[in-house]
Amino acid sequence: MNPIEITYNDEVGFLDDKSRDWKTWIENLLLMAKKEIGKDNNLEMSINFVDEAESQRINSTYRDKDRPTDVISFAIEDGEDGLDFSDFISDPDFQEDIGDLFMCPSVIRRHSVEYETGFDREFGYTIVHGFLHLNGYDHIEPAEAKEMFGIQGKVLEEYGLPLYPDQLDVGRGK
Repeated sequence: MNPIEITYNDEVGFLDDKSRDWKTWIENLLLMAKKEIGKDNNLEMSINFVDEAESQRINSTYRDKDRPTDVISFAIEDGEDGLDFSDFISDPDFQEDIGDLFMCPSVIRRHSVEYETGFDREFGYTIVHGFLHLNGYDHIEPAEAKEMFGIQGKVLEEYGLPLYPDQLDVGRGK
């Protein structure tokens, strides 16, 4: 059984880019993030690549923000405190569904130019960020942000996509 099973829905042809095996690139990056947060059980998730209109619709509907965004995460356990998977985790066939990411490659590309990070680094940043949200991490409070962005920075550094020094505590800013 795969330690992380990813189902893709590509509405914009992102995965058609043959310059890289994006599925392997994504899986390897997320496996590093999975290891960094200490998740030993098998995970499953979906990644949906959408256009700006769909990103804006989802962002407006679920977050009351009427603009397209780079990633939106829908965690299965979001807001459900007290779920206990301990009885299942020892079962080698158990696969925890952590949720769904909706990613907008054109917004990620625009951010890569705006923040002068390059597409690979910005894409990696965005996907790890969404993955951490699916696993219960957040950045609303300063202490949460420091923890989340610290993990994100370490994973990206190890993957060869380093952040700027201040991004380890406060996110993307340059």
